[in-house]
Amino acid sequence: MTVGTQELLLSRIRDVADYPKPGVMFKDITPLLADPEAFAALTGMLAALCERHEATKIVGLEARGFILGAPVAVRAGLGFIPVRKAGKLPGATLSQAYELEYGQAEIEVHAEDLRAGDRVMVIDDVLATGGTAGASLELIRRAGADVAGVAVLMELGFLGGRARLEPALRGAPLEALITL
Repeated sequence: MTVGTQELLLSRIRDVADYPKPGVMFKDITPLLADPEAFAALTGMLAALCERHEATKIVGLEARGFILGAPVAVRAGLGFIPVRKAGKLPGATLSQAYELEYGQAEIEVHAEDLRAGDRVMVIDDVLATGGTAGASLELIRRAGADVAGVAVLMELGFLGGRARLEPALRGAPLEALITL
């Protein structure tokens, strides 16, 4: 990524203090999504990562991973599979529980959308603690597919998600366009 492209993306990410709770500095990507030049640059970079890592499908993590992953899939000519919070998908699903800072959460995928031989790129907006991404990698493998990698717009390095996600990656790449 060129310095100019990184500056464009960064200039369209807004800090929102004390959201969703006091002491948190939320990184709002809606200004980036509203700017067609920045959004096109972002989807182009993510599509190039999918091509470089020979992905055949994209998994988008609820909810902002849907916003990024679906246009990347169209641009790259790949299928898109949503990974949702438990209870949001109809029909048979595979589920995976994971730990949150204070409690547990669960995500699901339609297993029939993934097959042996698929190389799946996981796309999301932010890598924070790595819990959701790690659970999605487990789901992908349980469905019989391979992990091509994880690609995020930004990594919040101070939260240590990369180190926590490393064992679940099993050598697959983690690509962050911006590290804060």
